[in-house]
Amino acid sequence: MTATLRGRGLGVREIARRLGRSPSTISRELCRHLRPHDRGVYDGDLARARARERSRRPGRPLLSRDPELRQIVQALLEEEWSPAQIAAHLREAHTDRPAWHLCHETIYQALYHGGKGGLSRALTKKLRTGRPLRKRRRSPMARTPRFAAPGRLLHERPPVVEERARIGGWEGDLIVGRASRSAIGTLVDRRTGYLRLVHLRDGHSAEHLRVAMLPVLADLPTLARETLTWDQGSEMAYHHLLEEHFADGIFFAPPATPWLRGTTRTPTKLLRQYFPKGSDLRTFTLADLRAVEQRINSRPRRRLTWRSPARVMETELAG
Repeated sequence: MTATLRGRGLGVREIARRLGRSPSTISRELCRHLRPHDRGVYDGDLARARARERSRRPGRPLLSRDPELRQIVQALLEEEWSPAQIAAHLREAHTDRPAWHLCHETIYQALYHGGKGGLSRALTKKLRTGRPLRKRRRSPMARTPRFAAPGRLLHERPPVVEERARIGGWEGDLIVGRASRSAIGTLVDRRTGYLRLVHLRDGHSAEHLRVAMLPVLADLPTLARETLTWDQGSEMAYHHLLEEHFADGIFFAPPATPWLRGTTRTPTKLLRQYFPKGSDLRTFTLADLRAVEQRINSRPRRRLTWRSPARVMETELAG
């Protein structure tokens, strides 16, 4: 289409208007694929062939062309600097050399796909992850549903839950042990920060979680069971069997949005003091979990004006 309109004698801006593109896009396209012997005539088929040929012969990356810059980046990687830190350092320390102002992604590409003259792949051990290859990630929206019964998302939750104005709005999660072979369930009240732990002695499948939650929910007064919010992990596949225990039901955060369930974050950090990462959580008894519950719930909290979650929960239930 560009070639046809250009052949009619139309200018760059008129072509851009008709095609719904920026004039600079059209201008670059016309200039990029024209040669002196074309005598100013843009040929679409010829331009496509030239673009294909250019893609087969990519230019050499900057780090493979500049040994001095490559040496600096390698030295900082050896010091366990992240690519983002290195990119920021180059901009600050070499303001007079804009060609050295790399993007952090350029450094990652040189590490993982450097080729001849690129960065040594052995330096990937110096990254935070230490990962020798990049992991391909799926789009959160492309994940297959894990629930036989569809779950309700957060936007359907009663507005009062967001305001933290009442007790009974719980958020749930799992803390996982070594190799994901063991877990402990956590329930945290959004209003008070009151914590309950779910003992998953036999596993953390959907059925194990459902059965283990029943005595915990039975121990809570009806007034303190309004909603439950969880992520879309497979452990909640039987959520519809737990729905009757909550007055307003169970709701789920969209995939890959942990910040929408921020109430569980602080208790999870506190629990790791008692249930360290990498440990086998099956070794902890129900009595151990209840002791940790009591210890955490009895500590004063700044957001509760230095009252404890247990005290605030007791006051709310009495009121």
